[in-house]
Amino acid sequence: MGKYGERAYENFHKGYNCSQSVVLAFQEELGLPQDTILKMSSGFGGGFGRMREVCGAFSGITMVIGALAGNTDPAQKTATYTRIQQAAAKFKEGNGRRPSIICKEMLGLEKPEGTPVASERTPEYYKNRPCADLCRFAADLAAQELGLE
Repeated sequence: MGKYGERAYENFHKGYNCSQSVVLAFQEELGLPQDTILKMSSGFGGGFGRMREVCGAFSGITMVIGALAGNTDPAQKTATYTRIQQAAAKFKEGNGRRPSIICKEMLGLEKPEGTPVASERTPEYYKNRPCADLCRFAADLAAQELGLE
């Protein structure tokens, strides 16, 4: 595992959501204050506000790649979208669980829990959820895609 993955893993264990954990691992490269990173990525946790849609860790990959290698010229959208689709394929292939970028599928849920209230972070939570490992994998994948490791 690389340094970005370890940072993301540690961030998740500090209580940050998946998206925050991944994006915060790249704080130095992003050149943004910690509170800005945490605020801008906060709504992506739990698969977009705990709706269990697109995985927060994958959303973190998308934000990091966009911020560090995205386009500012509308004519370059295809290049950015290609990078994100390539990262999505690698995330699905290597996430160690179910081949998906959808939170509820990766967690094996039939449907979202139906509440915006975050689960309590207990030792049992960390034992049963793949999220910390997915954050580690996502951050290392983003670093690899960006040529940082």
